[in-house]
Amino acid sequence: MFKSFVTTWQQNQSRLETLYAGRHKLVLLLPYVWLLIFFFVPFLIILKISFSKATIGIPPFMPVFEWLQDYQFRISLHLSNYKSLIDDSFYLSTFMSSLWMASLSTFICLLLGYMMAYGIIRSKPRLRMIFLLLIILPFWTSFLIRVYAWMSLLSAQGIINSMLMHIGFIAEPLALLDNRYAVCIGIVYCYLPFMVLPIYAALEKIDQSYIEAAFDLGCTPWGTFWRITVPLTMPGIAAGCILVFVPSVGEFVIPELLGGPDTLMIGRALWCEFFNNRDWPQASALAVSMVFIFVLPIMFFQWQQQKIEKGL
Repeated sequence: MFKSFVTTWQQNQSRLETLYAGRHKLVLLLPYVWLLIFFFVPFLIILKISFSKATIGIPPFMPVFEWLQDYQFRISLHLSNYKSLIDDSFYLSTFMSSLWMASLSTFICLLLGYMMAYGIIRSKPRLRMIFLLLIILPFWTSFLIRVYAWMSLLSAQGIINSMLMHIGFIAEPLALLDNRYAVCIGIVYCYLPFMVLPIYAALEKIDQSYIEAAFDLGCTPWGTFWRITVPLTMPGIAAGCILVFVPSVGEFVIPELLGGPDTLMIGRALWCEFFNNRDWPQASALAVSMVFIFVLPIMFFQWQQQKIEKGL
């Protein structure tokens, strides 16, 4: 009887393990299904539109795949949209301007974010959650309202110019709005938490015995910071730079509200092509080019970092 009980228990345990393994695979499958539905399929649609030709109608582009009346299947691919990206200097200047502003904003976020994360990790444990809450607190307000707040701060009649004129520091308002620097300020303010949090997580994982060993071996605090702390936080730095740089390149709201008409960025160019010019194929080609130029190299870099961390 005891032997039959053990056999039954082993069979039930095997069934539970099989059921758990099936559910585990289902849980792992859900993120891939999400990416397939909400990223890969829309990207294929945009890719298809980028090879079509603009026309007047609804939708405003010609079909790429078409069944004719005599049951023939026709594929019409137009490469003129991608050719215009190379021939037209407007798109090149837009790419370079977006790259410059996103790189500058990411660098400033890295400097400020690392100092903030380092200050939080060196503070008392009971104060860390308060500081982290203060960093996350702006996310409780609408993104659009935060950008509008910077418009009121940087405008000619804004708080900054009014204060400087009131104390006699300037005689006339400064041109703080409608330029590239205002866009950089807005990007740094809005995306700074995305830099602070990964660096803070990396700093929190550092074993303090490494720091103590460096001090015991005669290393100065500055040398310990550059030789021990910074290398150990490189994964957090890389993650923060990616989280700030990628959305900054395609940002639309901040350049539209703070940059003025002369500030060129890819997000504004996409908006103009989609809604003002009604040239969906050209806008789709610009979006696809943006993915291959900016996103794919970053994905490759992240993949290489994972291989290095695993020691492959």
